[in-house]
Amino acid sequence: MSRGPGRPSKRDGIDLEQVEKLARKGWTDLEMAEFFGMDVRTWYRWKGSDPAFCQALKGWKDEADAKVERSLYERAKGYSHPAVKIFLPSGAEKPVVVDYVEHYPPDTTAAIFWLKNRKPEEWRDKQDHMHEVGEGLAAILSKLGSNS
Repeated sequence: MSRGPGRPSKRDGIDLEQVEKLARKGWTDLEMAEFFGMDVRTWYRWKGSDPAFCQALKGWKDEADAKVERSLYERAKGYSHPAVKIFLPSGAEKPVVVDYVEHYPPDTTAAIFWLKNRKPEEWRDKQDHMHEVGEGLAAILSKLGSNS
């Protein structure tokens, strides 16, 4: 059975293991399409026509997003990690290696961003205010209308 007119699909030549690696590293659809040498619209058509591929891709991308979310959370609350300093004192013949713990204080911007997204009703910038128009305004408007 022939496909009909048009180019043969590149889809069969795509290495799904490579797609998985790229998606887990946070690559976008556009970046992956370009990597595989195709137009992003073709990539979107593939996702639309193959629910299993689309779902797998979404799962792999979700893993990358979860890593970024965790990093943002750590940055918002502050964190520490082991580190190493290597230096060569004057007159020394070999470098000195010193283990230490590097501390990062909480980051206010990351905390605000986290809270605005996790608790938008409490942390959003926009505040809703309810104003009632009473009879006082109606009376003023009436007077303005009768003076003309």
